[in-house]
Amino acid sequence: MKIIGVLALQGAVREHVQMLDALGCQTVLVKHKEQLVGLDGLVLPGGESTTMRKLLYRYDLLEPIRTLAQQGLPMFGTCAGLILLAKELVDHEPHLAVMDVVVARNSYGRQVDSFEVELDVPAIGEAISAVFIRAPHIVSVGEGVEVLAVHEGKIVLARDRHLLGCSFHPELTTDSRILEYFVTSMV
Repeated sequence: MKIIGVLALQGAVREHVQMLDALGCQTVLVKHKEQLVGLDGLVLPGGESTTMRKLLYRYDLLEPIRTLAQQGLPMFGTCAGLILLAKELVDHEPHLAVMDVVVARNSYGRQVDSFEVELDVPAIGEAISAVFIRAPHIVSVGEGVEVLAVHEGKIVLARDRHLLGCSFHPELTTDSRILEYFVTSMV
């Protein structure tokens, strides 16, 4: 059984845990660096990236998570989690700076501009439900980064070796294929 941590400081934690449990994973709610030991993978959920960064510092998790990413621990960042992983942010300082992508925050507008679409992701499947809430998008990717999905000309899902980042919230739907891809193909 794969042991997947879910960063549990803020954001859509419960929804990720429920989906991972349904996929047969053992989940660990990560609030302290000791809970990072023994994980097969780590999910960085959506939420508010500035708040998450402050909490990562407060709980002394930023450097331990960065080190694990640099050592090859598979990680999946959704929405704010993608922002945390990005090596570079447009008009902001990066957080973990481990995924070779440039990300623009809030590129899909405000909360009231939220929407749901179906995306075709050739590496994963067709008509995958994607919920966009104040979503970022990937402006550009580094060499070797695989673009997995695009919406209206914007990159919204990409893989950089052991790091997966998406602009939307797959955990807010009943479609578990993206989390299943992370667990079966990357972890």
